[in-house]
Amino acid sequence: MKILILNGPNLNLLGKREPNIYGATSFEVFLKEAKNEFSNHEIDYYQSNIEGEIIDTLQKAEHHNFSGIIINLGGYTHTSVAIADTVASISVPVISVHISNIYQRESERHKELSAQYVHGGVFGLGINGYRLAIQHLVSL
Repeated sequence: MKILILNGPNLNLLGKREPNIYGATSFEVFLKEAKNEFSNHEIDYYQSNIEGEIIDTLQKAEHHNFSGIIINLGGYTHTSVAIADTVASISVPVISVHISNIYQRESERHKELSAQYVHGGVFGLGINGYRLAIQHLVSL
């Protein structure tokens, strides 16, 4: 199985940015562990702070034989109709992950614009949410 993990704005700062909310583990450390744990599967990773690049990556993913996509859109989760439209337009199953519990945070973070288009979601379980999303995609 070929899985794409796509992270949005500021998620390149995991391990440094607000560790009380997002934890102290960098995504690079998590990704190395995940690739070892799921060594029978190909896991690709892309991160961008730019909305258009995220849209382009989602559109291309469908043509690169990905079996599943895991997205953490960061702040774009709550603001980008364009990304939500892209998620709606692709046929690859998408799992949404949020490291923090977005429903225990500021009210503007309670709305996830792409939620109605994703296969499922994980929130509030820290960086381990990505591992759970991978496990789910592998089980499909």
